[in-house]
Amino acid sequence: MSQDNAEHNVKPFPVSENSSREPYAQRYVAIGDSFTEGVGDVDLNRPNGVRGWADRVAERLCREHPDFGYANLAIRGKKVPQIMEEQFEPALELKPTLVTVCMGGNDIMRPRVDIDYIAGGVHHLVSELRGIGAKVVLFTSLDVSKSPLYRALAGRAALYNERLREIADNTGAIIADYWRWRELQDPGYWSEDRLHMNSRGHELTARRTLDVLGYEVGGIDVEPLELPELSKLQRARTNAEWVKEHAGPWVRRRIKRVSSGDTLSPRYPEYVRIEAPEDQG
Repeated sequence: MSQDNAEHNVKPFPVSENSSREPYAQRYVAIGDSFTEGVGDVDLNRPNGVRGWADRVAERLCREHPDFGYANLAIRGKKVPQIMEEQFEPALELKPTLVTVCMGGNDIMRPRVDIDYIAGGVHHLVSELRGIGAKVVLFTSLDVSKSPLYRALAGRAALYNERLREIADNTGAIIADYWRWRELQDPGYWSEDRLHMNSRGHELTARRTLDVLGYEVGGIDVEPLELPELSKLQRARTNAEWVKEHAGPWVRRRIKRVSSGDTLSPRYPEYVRIEAPEDQG
């Protein structure tokens, strides 16, 4: 194992010129944006500096199955057309047996969005993956109706989720109903940017996903981060800092039509086996 891979706690399958791209009997590919890349779940020893719920799921499956490989193609900031262009063909070429798909959140947050158009892209992707025999887990969007920042998007998200449920009905995909995991509305599961889950949110999502896949998780509950009570003045200062550190840069990127993921590569473009950090077993 190279020093770089050892630092990332990754065990890559040694591929020779005559090797197949599907060396494992069970092969999991994660497709999507920042949600699936793992943003908010900081781990500087891993590619792109994050871990995330998909890694956590893969860690469990790798531990239980010696013939299990994991690839993660997700990159932050990507919209559905970009995911279709950049991740769809690589995913098919990997010949997965399991795929998780979460996409559309960045599209919904734009000033204008054609829900039928992005749902059509998802339908095509899921249909093709099902056509090669992959089990597909399709994530709905979060219920943001209680969020002061994002509640205006709740109607869009609800409509999009109905399209996703129709896709699941038509293709045999499995729904991971993020919309109904309402405990994730607790701010204690979210990072300082108020857009991505923190480590506890990613752990809860991993457990929920494993439960959807039929794995025993020994209890779903993950306690949210306990947040301090703030005075009006403290809230104002916190909000001002959030605008400066997170909202402002996000808006500037939208104006310039650039993304925080433009210079990043997929974390695991080929199959690897990964392990949980030693302190988590």
